[in-house]
Parts: sequence; C-alpha cells; structure tokens
Amino acid sequence: MSVRELVVLGTASQVPTRHRNHNGYVLRWDGEGILFDPGEGTQRQMLRAGVAAHDLHRICVTHFHGDHSLGLAGVIQRINLDRVPHDVTAHYPRSGKRFFDRLRYATAYRETVQLVEAPVAEDGVLAATPSYSLEARRLSHPVESFGYRLVEPDGRRMLPERLFAHGIKGPDVGRIQREGALGGVSLGDVSEVRRGQRFAFVMDTRLCEGVYALAEGCDMLVIESTFLDEDIQLAEEHGHLTAGQAARVARDAGVRHLVLTHFSQRYTQPEEFERQARASGFEGELTVAHDLLRVPVPKRR
Repeated sequence: MSVRELVVLGTASQVPTRHRNHNGYVLRWDGEGILFDPGEGTQRQMLRAGVAAHDLHRICVTHFHGDHSLGLAGVIQRINLDRVPHDVTAHYPRSGKRFFDRLRYATAYRETVQLVEAPVAEDGVLAATPSYSLEARRLSHPVESFGYRLVEPDGRRMLPERLFAHGIKGPDVGRIQREGALGGVSLGDVSEVRRGQRFAFVMDTRLCEGVYALAEGCDMLVIESTFLDEDIQLAEEHGHLTAGQAARVARDAGVRHLVLTHFSQRYTQPEEFERQARASGFEGELTVAHDLLRVPVPKRR
C-alpha cells in the first residue's frame, strides 16, 4: 500500500535547542523517500524516526546555510556505508556546488552508491516520474535559495452510476480505462478528472513570487515561520517569514494542510505560532511541527 507522509526530523532554525534538532524532513511518496535540508544531526534523527538510508531516493537542499546542509556529509556517507541498492539524486543551488563538494568529500570513505548530482540554476521542472514531477522556484534569502514542489499527474475517477447507465461492468471497466473508449462510450462519459496531489517545501525566504507559486493549490505546504508577527522587521532583515505571513500565503493559495516549522530559539511557546496563524485567517488543517512528528499528506480531494 502506498504511503504519503512527511517525517519531521528537526525543526530548529539557526541554533538547535534541547528540544529541537536542526532541520531535516523526509517525504515518503509511494515507495520513494525525498530528504529535504539535512541539517546537523540528521543521520541520528533518521535513526530515531525509523528512516533508513535505503529509504532515500532524492536529497533536496534549498540553500547552503549550515542548519540546512551540514548533515549532508553524514547522510551521504551512510548511504554508501549501507550500500543503498539504487541511485540517489541530489538537487541543490548550482551556485553552492563548492559547498556540496566539500560536504560530499568531507572525510575519507568508500563510494559504493551512484550519487547523481542535479544542481538547480533556474525555475522549472527538475525531474518527471510516473508518480510525480519535481519543480523548483527561486526564493528570496541572503544566499541563493530554491523551494521545491511535487505535483502528481491528474488521473481519472470512475463514476459507478455512469458505468451502470452505459452497461459497462466487470473486465470492460478496465478496458475502457486502458483504451479510452468502448462501444461508442468514451472514458470521459463514465469518469471525471481526479486532481493529482501537490506538496511544497518552502524554507528560508522573504515573501516573493516564488513562495506563492510553490504554495498554489497545495494539499500540504511545509513552510518556515522563523519569527512571530511582532518581529516582522527582523524577519525581513534576515530573509525569513513570520507565522502570520506563512498562514496568509497558505490561505490565499488554497492550501489544505499547513505545516509550520523552522522556529527561532528565542520562542518557547509553540502554541503562539498556531494562534497567530489562525488569527491571519487560515482555516485549513494546521500543524506546528515538532521533532520526530509524522504528518500524513491529505487524501485526494
């Protein structure tokens, strides 16, 4: 059975705390695992969360600040130590290739796995698989940063009442799905479009066009909310979002499930992030993330 869920490994921003590890997020998507922004300590958090190196198929780095990338060295070496039996693809800003190279070869180890580097230089589709397409959009941060978005292809939902009305049953249901028509009845006559699921990952950024483009129509949006609204000036100066800003993006984009994360160590009351998000008008499902949390992607509409 396919599983689509977010596994939260760490939720701290620049400085980890006693209760929050540096960033790290694994999206499980139909047998594939995508690791986003592995900060320091990610390998240990994977162990605690029950995520194995074998589960990883892609690594997506938004930018090269340490809390989003210092865990790369350990994760890459673990992938090789465990002899992961498939290729692993790494996406990261091309301008940071020198940092990726340093982390990839931080110490001596034996390379046993094909790590395919696919750096990002501009907005667009990075990969297309039968299960999803992976897109990137430029964000606004003091160093070059990209957010990521998965889009499942649209499918068809069969409508039993229309199948019955046209006398289509048994093996003929599969036949019309495969062939697109049967005895003068088209697939469109007995089905409707089933919209594919959409997931977006938005880290360190000010409000910008890329944020809105990534969030548009998402079933799940994972987005930084480093600051509370009273510190909006600090957020702007350092290239970050507040809880209220993130929630308004989600509200305006029609997001179904909003996951707030990447919290500054200055705050000790996580419920305040939820309060400000609700005060900003977001009415969908809302999660204020904590380490080792598992969040299911909402079921298809």
